[in-house]
Amino acid sequence: MIFTTRDAQAVVQIMREVAVTEILPCWRNLPPGAIRFKTSIHDIVTDADVAAEVAITAKLRERFPGATIVGEEAAAANPALLDRLAEAEFAFIVDPIDGTKNFSAGLPLFGVIIGVATKGEVIAGFILDPVGDDVAIALRGEGAWIETPDGRHNDLQVAASAPLHDMTGCVAWNQLVEPVKTTVLTNLAKVRAAPSYRSGAHEYRMIAAGHYHFLLQGKIMPWDHAAGWLIHREAGGYSARFDGSPYNAATHSGGILCAPDKDSWHTLKEALFDVAADAVHSAKPDRVNALNQQG
Repeated sequence: MIFTTRDAQAVVQIMREVAVTEILPCWRNLPPGAIRFKTSIHDIVTDADVAAEVAITAKLRERFPGATIVGEEAAAANPALLDRLAEAEFAFIVDPIDGTKNFSAGLPLFGVIIGVATKGEVIAGFILDPVGDDVAIALRGEGAWIETPDGRHNDLQVAASAPLHDMTGCVAWNQLVEPVKTTVLTNLAKVRAAPSYRSGAHEYRMIAAGHYHFLLQGKIMPWDHAAGWLIHREAGGYSARFDGSPYNAATHSGGILCAPDKDSWHTLKEALFDVAADAVHSAKPDRVNALNQQG
């Protein structure tokens, strides 16, 4: 599947239009009742999420007729949509507002994410910051860059490798399950810093731009990771699921660790998962499942 620069610009235009019409008018302006819980009090959706996804989906269908479209909110209502990614020749994966908790709290750390995949292989990725109106873009094999509101392109490049004690990263440790959670939390003392911004959109942009060395998340739903994974890869980074297998948008378990290069990945994996990693090679199925079936 060929995804052209012209196609990419059409996606960017759609994202910016929907940000202006459906998202930004609601930021810091959500009416009572516009925020609802999905699976728990930690998993919320707003009217703006739903309206933005509907608008993005309609515009993508108009511009790319016949494409499969899998949006976070549509998949919440119909989980079977996820099964289409493994066989879809041309699929858009949409997160209308990533960082909904930040958005609902009036914080500027949220984004719009669209990934493009063919049979689970990601071929293009886009992460828009609606507040700054710039977008991180990657086309497979063509690099990654930030497109500014005035059309300038600033190339993205991951951080240089560093000793473990000097590495900084973004870690969503709340997504991990025991015993992996306790192991990772204990071992985070080995790195310099590991905050969470509650927005994969901004965390992927930051690691792709070299502001942090690594990212670790226990859930790999495709709308959260497909675009960011490719942007990080095209910026020179290396990533894999916790068991070392390659990322694919059609796979939704296993967690993901992103690093500047393969050696840094293995250094981080050994340091952060040392106890849990040993369990992968043991005969204890509960420890194996905890590491390999995140999310």
